[in-house]
Amino acid sequence: MLCQECKKNQATIHLSQTINGQKTETHLCESCAAKLNPFNIKLVLPFQFSIHNLLSGLMQEEDAAGVESENYKNLICPTCGTNYGQFRRQGRFGCPDCYETFGDKLEPLMNRIHGSCHHEGKIPIRAGEGYLHRRQLRELKSKLLQAVAEEAFEEAAVLRDEIKRLSAEKEE
Repeated sequence: MLCQECKKNQATIHLSQTINGQKTETHLCESCAAKLNPFNIKLVLPFQFSIHNLLSGLMQEEDAAGVESENYKNLICPTCGTNYGQFRRQGRFGCPDCYETFGDKLEPLMNRIHGSCHHEGKIPIRAGEGYLHRRQLRELKSKLLQAVAEEAFEEAAVLRDEIKRLSAEKEE
């Protein structure tokens, strides 16, 4: 979409305003938006969003909240040599093992960003039924292990029977 003002540049700023139920949309390039400021709002241009800045800001907020970051200053990935300071500056890991090395630091960060550390989003239609079945079995097995550890054998027997029933359903 071209800028509505200069009609030359690509519109990268899309502003909408609703007054008395009347919606007005304006599509501008960065330079025209800076000149016109159509809705008299304070525009911070150019808009620069990067996942690195987001993660970096969240991690700084985490440190400001008093979370112990001293323990992580000397934390180094044994595979690639990336330290926690480098990760904070770059916003990316050096290798897959960094996830394990910095894992306990990432969990609170992911909880804050996503609200959970477990994927609970959409499931592909083709794999959906099988995935849901496997997830349900995995949860039941986890509950079974917990019930046995707590010596709640009646509950464990019920869970065992449910696991058998679901496994038989899958085979059919």
